[in-house]
Amino acid sequence: MKEIELKYGCNPNQKPARVFMKKGKLPIKVLNGKPGFINLLDALNGYQLVRELHEATGLPAATSFKHVSPAGAAVGLPLSEIEEQMFFAAGLPLSPLATAYVRARGADRVCSYGDWVALSDICDEETAAVLAPEVSDGIIAPGYTKAALKILGEKRKGGYSVVQMDPNYVPKSAELKDVYGVTFEQGRNELKIDDNFLSNIVTKNKNLPDANKRDLLIALITLKYTQSNSVCYVYGGQAIGIGAGQQSRIHCTRLAGSKADNWFLRQHPDVLGLPFIKDIQRPVRDNTIELYISDDCDDVLREGVWQTIFTEKPRELTREDRKEWLSHAKDVALGSDAFFPFGDNIERAKRSGVKYVAQPGGSIRDDNVIETCDKYDMVMAFTGMRLFHH
Repeated sequence: MKEIELKYGCNPNQKPARVFMKKGKLPIKVLNGKPGFINLLDALNGYQLVRELHEATGLPAATSFKHVSPAGAAVGLPLSEIEEQMFFAAGLPLSPLATAYVRARGADRVCSYGDWVALSDICDEETAAVLAPEVSDGIIAPGYTKAALKILGEKRKGGYSVVQMDPNYVPKSAELKDVYGVTFEQGRNELKIDDNFLSNIVTKNKNLPDANKRDLLIALITLKYTQSNSVCYVYGGQAIGIGAGQQSRIHCTRLAGSKADNWFLRQHPDVLGLPFIKDIQRPVRDNTIELYISDDCDDVLREGVWQTIFTEKPRELTREDRKEWLSHAKDVALGSDAFFPFGDNIERAKRSGVKYVAQPGGSIRDDNVIETCDKYDMVMAFTGMRLFHH
């Protein structure tokens, strides 16, 4: 197939809309549903991300994409008991690929609402079963088992978009993009992110264990497909906070840091033990948790409100409770798609448990950034390569 007609472009007034190849066949097949313009942007960006994560780590990978940036990305490492609870996966049969998606979706369940899923490996029955009850727009993978296709084909009353990617597809080396009738051309970003990116450690502390090196690679590969400016926090094989599309580097760091903080707060015993009423809808549960761990906690504990959500009124999670819990966060990895211009980014990252940092370097204030890392005994590598993506 050389062309797929779309319902409309980014907005309903943008018609006609299609995806097509000037030469040759499209590398994708629509197996079910009817994906839209933004859906396929998410699909093709997301597939590149998980493909590179798989190549870099040797593990199955998954991402949850929204509006051309990942809400979460992860590799298929086993879940701890607490992670099973916070991801609502306790007792589920999970393949490594299913675990990768549970982690990717669990990075930020509020932002992943209505996501597009990308998988590095053939979608199996366990992954399809995990995805089935989630609010999601579609999925792309290099293939599907019969059992997985049956499950996904029944999702959204049979309208769930299922796209298959040709894993052998090799794109052209040049990319074209039209803006306001003007055509832009650039070479594809074929940069391979591997251990060599982390060889130039500029801090006094140069101890970079393999697990933390893996996390830095995950951060950098995730940033490669995140709208810039962007910063990514990673812990235990998964992105836990992504700050995308900000004009200021410190705003990226704060945004991603606040998401990372939420990820850790969701492991608080009071959060894991919230007495939700039976069969509460997942989006309501997820939004409630987001409010409960924030300064807006009162919004869900007001009389007449909590009774519609909980079987009994939970205690308030105070600002002091949150601060104390977050003080135990440690060994988090952080990547930045461009250099940190000031040490304030490191100061903010430290508050979210960051120990390992990878960034291009090249600021006139590199010395200040390195000095700030040394103050906290952090490990920082200069990659020498910017990762802007637009």
